Order: sequence, then C-alpha cells, then structure tokens
Amino acid sequence: MSTTETAVADVDEAWASFQRLRTQLTGRINRELTQSTGLSEADFDILFALDESEDKSLRALALRCGLDWEKSRLSHQLRRMESRGLVAKEACIEDARGTTIVLTDAGRAAIAAARGCHAAAVSRYFGDVLSAEQLAALSSISSAVLERLAEDAPEPVHGR
Repeated sequence: MSTTETAVADVDEAWASFQRLRTQLTGRINRELTQSTGLSEADFDILFALDESEDKSLRALALRCGLDWEKSRLSHQLRRMESRGLVAKEACIEDARGTTIVLTDAGRAAIAAARGCHAAAVSRYFGDVLSAEQLAALSSISSAVLERLAEDAPEPVHGR
C-alpha cells in the first residue's frame, strides 16, 4: 500500500470512528436527558443559549445563527417549546420585523434541572474516560477543524 493509500485509509478509519462516537455519544446523552428531564437535545440547546444570555432572551436571528440551524427548524422547535411554556416570543424593540425569544420561569426551571443531568452524562461518557492529554489533543483537533470550517463557510444568505 502506498503512502497516499495509507493516509486515505487512515482518514477513512478515523472518520468512521468519529462518526460512530458522535452518533452513539449524542444519542446516549440525548436519551438520558429526555428520560430524566423530558427535554430533547434541541430543547436543551435553545434553553442553554437563552440561559447563558445576559437578559435570558435572544433575537430569533441571533439564536438561529448561534445554533447554526435553518430558519424553519428553529421556527418549528420554538413553536413546540412555546406550547409547553418553556419560551415566549415577543416583538423585537430594535426591529419591528424581528422576534425576541424569552426564557420563561418554566424554561428556567427546566434548564436548571437539565444542566445537572447533561453535565453528569458528559462527565460519565466523556470526561471520566479521557486523560488530560487526550482532552487537550481533542480540543486541539476540534479547534483545527472548526477553523477550517470557518475559513470555508459560505457567505450568509440574507433572510436565511
């Protein structure tokens, strides 16, 4: 096998391993989160972003861009969460065309409960398994890939 063929095989093997890891780890954490708190991963992501914001609210556009979601996905998810009382939609003061998503009291309680469950699962399946050196290597790898993704990111389409 040539050096090029070996390199391609190594990339393919690493990619396949990463895909299995990502799928199984995300699935396991999501199942535990849903069983313990009733929140989906999408619920958690939105509630977490809102809870981390200074005034517990974000413009829908900022939320969508921060999550890197399509407009329709966010709209559907927010509709479901609003019907459960986790978030509320308000008119945006700065831009009458925009919407501000606000964390409700029920949303605050839900994310508070979910943070502990999520942190415990991440620790159990990720943090407790990897050494300090492996965590540092993974952080470095993630940064390198994220930098490439940022370099190659398409120009945003207005209104998307």
